[in-house]
Amino acid sequence: MRRFILALSCSLLPAFAQAADCKPSPLGERELFLRGTFNNWSASDEHRFVYVCDRYELYAKISGEQSFKIADEDWSSDADLGGSAAALKLKGGAISERFAGGHKFQLRFGENGAASLQISPFAGEPPQLLATPTVTDPVALSIRFDSRDARDKSPFGAVTPNRPVRYSFQALPGIEQATLVIAKRRLEGNQELLEYGEAVRLPMKASKVASRLQRWSAEHSFAAPAIYGYHFEVQIKGRTFVYQNKRDPVYWTREKGSMGLGLVDPLPENPKRIRRYRQTVYAADFQVPAWARDAVFYNIFPERFRNGDADNDPRPGRDHYQDKDVEFHTNWLDKPYKPGTQDGSDEVFNNDFFGGDLAGIIQKLDYIKSLGANAIYMTPIFRAASNHKYDTADYARVDPAFGSNDDFKRLTVEAAKRGIRVIPDTSLNHVGSDSPYFNRFGNYPAGGAFDDGALNPGSGYASWFKLDPSKPKAEDQYQGWVGVKDLPEIDKGSKAFRAFAFAAPDSVMQQWLDLGAAGWRMDVAPWVPDDFWREWRAAIKAHKPDAFLIAETWFDASKFLLGDSFDSSMNYIFRNTVLDYAAGGDAQRLYANIELMREAYPPQALFAMMNLLSSHDQARALHHLGWQAEGDRDAEVLAKQRLRLASFMQMTLPGAPAIYYGDEVGVGGGEDPFNRATYPWADLGGQPDNALLADIKRLTTMRHKHKVLRHGSLGAPLHLDAHVIVLARQDGEKTWALSASNNAATAQTIKLKLAPNLRGLRWKDALSGRVLQAHRNGSLEITIPPLFGRVLIGQSSFK
Repeated sequence: MRRFILALSCSLLPAFAQAADCKPSPLGERELFLRGTFNNWSASDEHRFVYVCDRYELYAKISGEQSFKIADEDWSSDADLGGSAAALKLKGGAISERFAGGHKFQLRFGENGAASLQISPFAGEPPQLLATPTVTDPVALSIRFDSRDARDKSPFGAVTPNRPVRYSFQALPGIEQATLVIAKRRLEGNQELLEYGEAVRLPMKASKVASRLQRWSAEHSFAAPAIYGYHFEVQIKGRTFVYQNKRDPVYWTREKGSMGLGLVDPLPENPKRIRRYRQTVYAADFQVPAWARDAVFYNIFPERFRNGDADNDPRPGRDHYQDKDVEFHTNWLDKPYKPGTQDGSDEVFNNDFFGGDLAGIIQKLDYIKSLGANAIYMTPIFRAASNHKYDTADYARVDPAFGSNDDFKRLTVEAAKRGIRVIPDTSLNHVGSDSPYFNRFGNYPAGGAFDDGALNPGSGYASWFKLDPSKPKAEDQYQGWVGVKDLPEIDKGSKAFRAFAFAAPDSVMQQWLDLGAAGWRMDVAPWVPDDFWREWRAAIKAHKPDAFLIAETWFDASKFLLGDSFDSSMNYIFRNTVLDYAAGGDAQRLYANIELMREAYPPQALFAMMNLLSSHDQARALHHLGWQAEGDRDAEVLAKQRLRLASFMQMTLPGAPAIYYGDEVGVGGGEDPFNRATYPWADLGGQPDNALLADIKRLTTMRHKHKVLRHGSLGAPLHLDAHVIVLARQDGEKTWALSASNNAATAQTIKLKLAPNLRGLRWKDALSGRVLQAHRNGSLEITIPPLFGRVLIGQSSFK
């Protein structure tokens, strides 16, 4: 992996003419992708190299210090390019390096901030640009299909098997033939394999809808749960056109297109280039725990929340991180250490500790309850060498620096007394190299699969890993997750590991449920095979039917929400959409991401998505919203008001809001480790922003008070412009809510033309209590304050 800093301005993938002396791609039809921390290591079209005559080229838009590699979809050994990590801080010029196999990598910066990346397996001159083909045929351009319009697709959104779905589009006369094309999607890993199987081609029938228009229709029933893709192919004057999904990107998601209205293009030569609409088909018996849509999560990184027991603090000289010493901050308000920044720390990552523990969380349960949270999600608490604990050393024991298993039990009991559930976190994809399972550093008794740096084929854990004794170098004899040797990857097909993890009656998953856990959040879920998750879900639900199962996924999570694996996912699409909107982004463009999820996700999953704004894996919300330098008071004040707007969106949209510890009192911080700063407790000298805290509490109180904000249905926006989003929520026959948000720096006033069934309602502001009345003509005038929002509860009368 490499680290580099880019300041780029645009993302373009040009098409090129083929010169006479061009050479075929050495990888054939396989494609190369720039993969790194900026796209969660995915193979995304936005970062796909184009093969141009004799080299691979990419024009990208990436900012900040990032780690990256270049690889194909499958991380194939002959197409996995990149050396060891290095810090590259460039503001101009170019770098050039030759990789193994003779591939040359170049990163070029232009005067305007744009950058290009090239991989040159051959020598050759740049080819000439060729214009992208366009559609000019008036009949083709008249085609209109909107996947969210009941006239074009019915029923709306995700469906269950064997329910007929009608697809229809309208166009001017002149189409000779129209075909609905449906294929089942194969999506495995972290979007590594994205392909569609053999297509079903259904002829469409034409009918007249107006004097100048025709409507073409076809109907299909899906036999089994899966993710399907569909598009339309039409023949006009002997030419074939495709009506397909839009080109707009979806956050973190390789597959482009937010659905809704689509685009017509010439049929591409390569079917992989078709942008299909997505159709989710989920199991008819898919149930999500009923309590999930009422949850407000408090997300805790335990090592940095509260030190409740100084006796279990890690001690330099006594405790170790792998084969190195640990570091300990005697000042709770220190910044986390980052090696290489001249902050006085050593050169080891993830080995500095503050002493946060389970006792500290127990001490602050009343605070968590007062915030309005009724669920806690904790990053891993099991024994591990690092401060983040994703390098598991013992799945069955709480880390001694966090306390004991009895402390976890006490936490769940005390939390339950306050109406709070507790969700722990772990990875079943990898363990720590410093663990009894692997024992690379010999810190545990003999018996690990890699005792003291050497293979131990007689280990009872050997079957957990993919080991290759034929490799001459010890480090090559096992597979580290995404190449990280500190995290030996588990062979998820191992029956012994599956029994240990979830299948046996005394499995670790069931152990913690019996100690009071309310479910699980599972790390790096996309790297674990689907059949593993199916067996895992069945075992957990049989043991605890209302256990809430959350996947760590960053992209479109539809494949995990079919009823056979997870109930929910960490909603990073929501995070980026809401933060970019709160930062002033174009609402009309950004809200398409929310609409995509409304259409693609089963409703029971949509209402249970973990809607976060910050996490231990991304810069905190305030950093994203513009407060990036201490002492910049103006930026701080503006960022906190933007955070209020983002929190308003959290509390008024479907899903379970998730507050990252400290966000509510103004904790900022950029990328890891600074997003993992300590909570600024006043009794330890911190300065929590109590005004911001009071505002967040008002929003959580509003959400808990009004069931319609948690359970109410959601339709398309009633109003959407560059700044204002107005949504309608309905709970039952009589209760409605209108939520209106505004990301402009000035107040905005809009007039809504209410539907007939809403005109007789009285509207009360959920925060101020002010009552509004619609005009006799059915219009309702709403003024929305700058960088905030309003919720109006509609009823026939108020007591």
